[in-house]
Amino acid sequence: MKVLITSPVFPPDLGGPATYVPSLGRFLVERGHEVHVVAFCSDPHPTGHPFRVTSIARGSLAARYLKAFVEVWKAAKHVDVVYVNEHLALLHVLAAKLRAKPVMIRIMVDGSWEIAHRKGWIGGDGIDAYQGKSYGLKVAFVRALQKLWWSWCDHIISCSDYLRGILLQSYGVDPGKVQRVWNAHHGPRAEDVTITRDEARARLGVDPRRPLVLTICRLMGWKRVDNILRALAELPPDTLLAVAGDGDMEEEWKALGRSLGLEGRVLWLGNVPHRDIPSWIRAADVFVLNSEYEGLSHTLVEVLHLGTPIVASRVCGNPEVVVDGVNGLLIDPADYRTTRDAIFKLLSDQALAQKFAAAGLARRHDFDRERTFGEVAAALERLARPT
Repeated sequence: MKVLITSPVFPPDLGGPATYVPSLGRFLVERGHEVHVVAFCSDPHPTGHPFRVTSIARGSLAARYLKAFVEVWKAAKHVDVVYVNEHLALLHVLAAKLRAKPVMIRIMVDGSWEIAHRKGWIGGDGIDAYQGKSYGLKVAFVRALQKLWWSWCDHIISCSDYLRGILLQSYGVDPGKVQRVWNAHHGPRAEDVTITRDEARARLGVDPRRPLVLTICRLMGWKRVDNILRALAELPPDTLLAVAGDGDMEEEWKALGRSLGLEGRVLWLGNVPHRDIPSWIRAADVFVLNSEYEGLSHTLVEVLHLGTPIVASRVCGNPEVVVDGVNGLLIDPADYRTTRDAIFKLLSDQALAQKFAAAGLARRHDFDRERTFGEVAAALERLARPT
């Protein structure tokens, strides 16, 4: 089977698809399939992958998507099936259909909500409030476009039950067309990360005597790192916060940290290479994901596999990974006090933290790479070789 995969981000850039697509591509190649990836990427010539990568530089939205259309159209001629990993997917799907190739799309977000949220068309409404609510012609147009390209797709993979529910209930997509496949774990197994907490601290230059809270995310508004900073300001003064990631809100949140008097307590790590992420997870006492939206977080799955206690927002796909009071604590991302209290609880109760970490490790099979990628590969093969 020859597969073309598209991605909105690709290493060295951070983001869920930048983890998922290379890992899936390698999985397919290891099983004898041929893979070509077309991706938006800051590196013009990505190397180190067992498949071809066509990199599209970031620039104006119109220019890069037109270039993506051309590249997908050219590459689709030589493949059996196209697997689209985009939330702005119109031109990618159109290019594949013009080649008369079967198309499968992976849904990681209600893309119309993300666009409308970024543009300020919906008054800051979260993804739940957005469903079924009328906002005017701009939002109606984007929703209609999204529904159109979904209708052109032959099969849809949803990364969470939460998102599958949105497709069925808000957009009326045929249930038989939408398959839930949880995101896979792409990092090392806990038993293969032999570095201890103190060894990781020594390697990273972090004081082993100070509690360390870690968050890993794109620094976009809905990730609500601002409320992690507010929580930190009310935690014991020796507590440190490490923020791995970059994005539009970085400078604003750095300014907020200064205004809260957090100089010296926040480590702004920027875009951390993925090879270094396990060391940061192992070095941390608590991992926090305080976002207002997540399809199904790759980072939560990786943290769960490495046995670091988790605090996560009670939204979207997060409860499918973190069961409140069982393998972590769920909080309200809009109320920093719930974040503060959850972090403090885990920092001050080591027995509870260890219990949650052990319960997380017990759930690893749900996000096993062989299991989840096997489901994706089987779906691609059904489309590539219809009976």
